[in-house]
Amino acid sequence: MGGFFSVASKEDCVFDLFFGTDFHSHLGTRRAGLAVYSKEYGFDKAIHNIENAPFRTKFFSESNSMHGNMGIGCISDFEAQPILIRSHHGTFAITTVGKINNINEIVSEIIKGSTHFFEMQNGEINQTELVAAIINQKDNFIDGIRYAQEIIDGSVSMLILTPKGIYAARDKLGRTPVVIGEKEDGYCACFESFSYLNLGYRDYKELGPGEVVVFDAEGVKTLVAPGKDMKICTFLWVYYGYPSSSYEGLSVEHMRNICGQLLARRDTDVRPDIVAGVPDSGIPHAIGYSNESKIQFARPFVKYTPTWARSFMPTNQAKRNLIAKMKLIAIHELIEDKSLLLIDDSIVRGTQLRETTDFLYESGAKEVHIRLGCPPLFYSCKYLNFSRSTSEMELITRRTIAEIEGKEATNELVQEYINPDSEKYQLLLDKICKQLHFTSLKYLRVDDMISATGLPAEKLCTYCWTGKE
Repeated sequence: MGGFFSVASKEDCVFDLFFGTDFHSHLGTRRAGLAVYSKEYGFDKAIHNIENAPFRTKFFSESNSMHGNMGIGCISDFEAQPILIRSHHGTFAITTVGKINNINEIVSEIIKGSTHFFEMQNGEINQTELVAAIINQKDNFIDGIRYAQEIIDGSVSMLILTPKGIYAARDKLGRTPVVIGEKEDGYCACFESFSYLNLGYRDYKELGPGEVVVFDAEGVKTLVAPGKDMKICTFLWVYYGYPSSSYEGLSVEHMRNICGQLLARRDTDVRPDIVAGVPDSGIPHAIGYSNESKIQFARPFVKYTPTWARSFMPTNQAKRNLIAKMKLIAIHELIEDKSLLLIDDSIVRGTQLRETTDFLYESGAKEVHIRLGCPPLFYSCKYLNFSRSTSEMELITRRTIAEIEGKEATNELVQEYINPDSEKYQLLLDKICKQLHFTSLKYLRVDDMISATGLPAEKLCTYCWTGKE
C-alpha cells in the first residue's frame, strides 16, 4: 500500500510536509520520499529506504536542510517516489497510490515513440514513472491526467508538484481517498484526513471520483469535476485506514465499532468470560461486540512496541512470525481458566492468528473463540497494491477449499463457498477452525459489513470478498 501528503504554503512548507507525510507511516514500510520547490532554489528531492528505521529518523536531516513553499511526500511498500521528471511540460515531481494491471501493454505502446524506462531491481517498471510517461503523451497536465485515468486498468490517485502549483487527482472510481485541508497559510492534499489536523489545518473538501484540482497557497481550483460512479475500497475501513481517519464522511473507528456490534447480534450461542481484540486492529471491533453483548471487554495480552518499529521486520516469513509472537505479553490473571472471545480485523494466511491462539492456550486459556471483523478473503485485490506479495493460493480460504475439494480452488469453485448461508461455507469455516486450533470461528457477513458503512452497496468495492467487480 502507500500514502501521500502535499503542501502549498505562503511560508516554508517543510515542517508540515515532514510531519504530514510521517502520519502516513501505517500505509507503507519500505520506501519514502520528499520533493519540494521554491522559486529561489528550484526543486529538491530525497528518497530513503525505511525498512529498518522509521520515516522520522531517515528524513530528520532533510527536515532541516530542505526548503520550499510547495512540496509532496509519500510512504510506500513498493516504488521509490516521488520521482522528478523533465519533459515538454517542464520539470515536475510526481507520486502515486494505486495499482496498474496493464503495465506491459501501456509500456509497449509508449516505447514505440522511442521512449525508454528504467527497470527496477525485480525487473518491473516503476509505476509512478509510467504514469508520468502517460501524462507526457498529452499537451497539458489536465489532458494527461485524464488520459492516465482512462487507459489504466486498476487504479491510480496522484499528486504532481509543478512550479505553478500542485495537481491532486483521485482515481477515476475513487478507490482511494484524496482530501484537501486548509489554514491561513495555505492548503494541503493527502490520503489520510487526520494527518493535517494537528498541523493546524481544517477540512476543506474530499475529492470525488476522478476529480482533479490544482492548488497553491492562495486557493484550490477544480479542473475536472467528480464523476457519479464510485467504488471506494471497503478494506480501508476494515484494516488499512487509521482509526482517526474518515472516508466519505464515515469514521474508521465508528465503522469498526458497528461491525463488532453486528457480529455480536448474530452470535448468540457462546458466552465467553471476556471479549478481547487483537491489538491494535481488532480492539474497536471488540469494543463494539462487548457493548452489544454486555460481555466484559478486557485486554488479556498486550503488544510490547516501544522499541519495535513496524518497519523493523525481516523479510523471512518464519522470523517475522517469531517476532510477532515475541511482542505479545500475557496478563495471566485475565487468561488462566478463562473462556476468551478474540476479535481480529481479518485472516489472510492464518499463521499469526494461530500463533496468537496457541500463545493464549499456553498461557492458560480454557477456550479461544475467534471472530473476524470482515468476511473471508477469497480474492487478491486487483485494484490496489494491498496484496502484491500474497498470491490467491496463499489465502487460507483458497488453500482450505483446495484441501476439501482435492483440486485447485478456481474462481468458479470458490463462488460455491461464498454464500454465508450455505453448507459449503460452514464446512469451510469448520475446517479453518480445526486447522488453526480455534474453539469456534465466525466471520462478519458481507451484507452486515456493507450496512455498517451506511453507503449504497454499488458505491463500495467488495471484490476481495465476493469476486464481483
